[in-house]
Amino acid sequence: MPPVDSEFAFDLPVPASRPRSGLAAALLAWYDGHRRRLPWRADPGVAADPYRVWLSEIMLQQTTVATVLSRFGRFLDRFPTVIALANAPIEDVLAEWAGLGYYARARNLHACARAVAAKGGRFPDTVEGLAKLPGIGGYTAGAIGAIAFGRPVAAVDGNVERVVSRLYRIAESMPQAKPEIRDLAQSLVPADRPGDFAQAMMDLGATICLPRGPLCGRCPVARWCDGAATGDAALYPVKAEKAERPTRLGTAYVAIRGRDGAVLLRRRPPRACWAA
Repeated sequence: MPPVDSEFAFDLPVPASRPRSGLAAALLAWYDGHRRRLPWRADPGVAADPYRVWLSEIMLQQTTVATVLSRFGRFLDRFPTVIALANAPIEDVLAEWAGLGYYARARNLHACARAVAAKGGRFPDTVEGLAKLPGIGGYTAGAIGAIAFGRPVAAVDGNVERVVSRLYRIAESMPQAKPEIRDLAQSLVPADRPGDFAQAMMDLGATICLPRGPLCGRCPVARWCDGAATGDAALYPVKAEKAERPTRLGTAYVAIRGRDGAVLLRRRPPRACWAA
């Protein structure tokens, strides 16, 4: 186990029975002093802008925080409101999205903005309503619901899955363990400050409960963690054996006009493989 940080020096008894009483308060206290300062976040205890929360969550899907940090402000300058984004041509949105990957996300972003604009520019304030919008799945609906609207719901991304699987030493392998992890994560959500709690769990996974070499000695919730108590937190979440990937073969053609070297381009359908 890593050296213990004196600020978070805890005895590590075998954790108490579920639920973990006091865990949320300890995590929020840590978050208040150690949270990541990100441009889409509001200060602790302050209501966040649903547009910024939604935009950041879509950008962060399959993209690093560092990449989004370099692009979020520029995107917001170009499309400062959900109405502005909805009214923009899709070609402009795709051009601004270049470099963030997976253009289907940009298309869903635009479709979602148009759906919200059609309802007066206000996002639904319930998880159920948010989940009906284009491009918003269970995690994103939970994140927006908790962070922007104070709904007491868990937002379970990869970081949170890792934290919860270690807290409870969940033996079942992924992805079969996901339903249990979601239920346990939900059981931890406090009625007070659920949005800050959601972000605190994300930050804990991103900065302390690392995929390799978790910093248990610096963890504000180590006293409640089965993995920290037994010293094998790094073994969780349990990963299933990877299935062999099939080999797929394809043929590509390039048509070049001889006299001037012009290249023939054809835009692929929006739902095709490698859609444009």
